[in-house]
Amino acid sequence: MTSSTPPLPPERPDAASRTDRAASFDKGADVYRATRPTYPDAAVDWLLPSGARQVLDLAAGTGKLTERLVARGLDVVAVEPSDAMRTELSRAVPAARTLAGTADALPLPDASVDAVLVAQAWHWFTPSTALPEIARVLRPGGRLGLVWNVRDNEVDWVGRYTEIIHRGDALDPSYRVPILDHRFTPAEHTTVPWADRVGTRSLRALAASRSYLLTLPEARRDELLDEVDELAHAHPDLAGRDEVDLPYRAECWRADLAEAG
Repeated sequence: MTSSTPPLPPERPDAASRTDRAASFDKGADVYRATRPTYPDAAVDWLLPSGARQVLDLAAGTGKLTERLVARGLDVVAVEPSDAMRTELSRAVPAARTLAGTADALPLPDASVDAVLVAQAWHWFTPSTALPEIARVLRPGGRLGLVWNVRDNEVDWVGRYTEIIHRGDALDPSYRVPILDHRFTPAEHTTVPWADRVGTRSLRALAASRSYLLTLPEARRDELLDEVDELAHAHPDLAGRDEVDLPYRAECWRADLAEAG
């Protein structure tokens, strides 16, 4: 792991397309649950503060991070705005308390959790409205932790896969240095390399779970997904294989609630 922070592009709002993209997951919640990767233990351990007991998984999706937190014996509340995603989450991780809500209006009391973790979702938030709410529900000394799984495009077939599924995508990459405010200490960063073992035939479904693909016209979506199938069939690192390691970097940031005064 490394503690250096890589240079990343600043946030650039694109409200209309981001709204449509964020809402698209209602259409693909079951595929998202079946295909999206989990998060490595080293990343989760780094994000959590020492002695944490009550944790909020915010924008929890179908519970990929939630299940990692529950497995640690934590008292976990998962907040997710999408009805379809919440249904999948409740089925997959029944031990978590699942609530409807958004980062701008958290359905939790003041000072009620030790940590707020956000996996693969901070780019959907508006920091100016999310940060006050996150600070409100955190206990003194509580922590905000963010994580994105980012494909390692230095691997040839992964780079080609990424080019296909983002071809024509006008939005910036989702992961970025978080812009925080005076309520939090300066953000720390680490990178955790890891790999997810996936079926080569599932690469199409994994691509189809992404918001860009979900919002494309059907003919264009199928055209790109057919290219994914061709990559899985023809690339020398994938051809004839049932499974392959898909390499990721878990890009993590953490910041603690600043002391009042």
